[in-house]
Amino acid sequence: MSTLIETRDLSITFGGHTAVDSVCIRVPEKHFKSIIGPNGAGKTTFFNLLSGQLTPSKGEIYYRGKEITKFSPTIRTRTGIGRSFQITNVFPNLTVLENVRLAVQSQAGVRYQMLFHHKKYRAFEEKAQEWLKLVLLHDKKDSLAMNLAHGEKRKLEIAMLLALETEVLLLDEPTAGMSLEEVPAILEVIKTIKNEANRTILLIEHKMDMILDLSDSIMVLFNGRLLADGAPEEIMKNETVQSAYLGGHLDERPIKA
Repeated sequence: MSTLIETRDLSITFGGHTAVDSVCIRVPEKHFKSIIGPNGAGKTTFFNLLSGQLTPSKGEIYYRGKEITKFSPTIRTRTGIGRSFQITNVFPNLTVLENVRLAVQSQAGVRYQMLFHHKKYRAFEEKAQEWLKLVLLHDKKDSLAMNLAHGEKRKLEIAMLLALETEVLLLDEPTAGMSLEEVPAILEVIKTIKNEANRTILLIEHKMDMILDLSDSIMVLFNGRLLADGAPEEIMKNETVQSAYLGGHLDERPIKA
């Protein structure tokens, strides 16, 4: 498969601290890559670089072979990169359906107009309902977003990203803050997206059983460096990765699994 996202020597420094240090990766189309590492490893900062929330100190980001390093977050979303955050980001005073319909309209480049034909808006609503069915929220379509449970808000946020027709989903700890009862539902949604929605997914997550079940590959960050990148079974057997998680002695040289 062709490379969809590539980073070359991607780095960012805050003061004297290098949070992401010369990270080079290639992610093919329709690939599921998880990103793991101890707290402070640079995972969310790396996501912020990919999505445009931060500008790298050095290095480049490519999307389908085109450099996008200086693109704004909005332009990156239009280009095809959608990002979720650890804190849900929805419109609380709108219904679930309205949240997703607005995303569908945005993707179509249409703002609300009083004289716009009602059939066009009906088409937007129908498309929005398709996304809600995919994330198992169709029965909540008339509920205000503020009344959803935390796990349901995460599903709504994912539906909005899908409605923007983004090819790449950057999911930053989608199970964060969820009760144990809520986790299986979001896991089912992510599995469905992987199998049916033809998306490339990059996932930050701490639940290793979830990562091993979903991932085509896993990359490991430690102190901002790419410590290892490979198939799940290779990463789990990697002694250097085990040392990073167990707090043992760590070889300072980056390696590839």
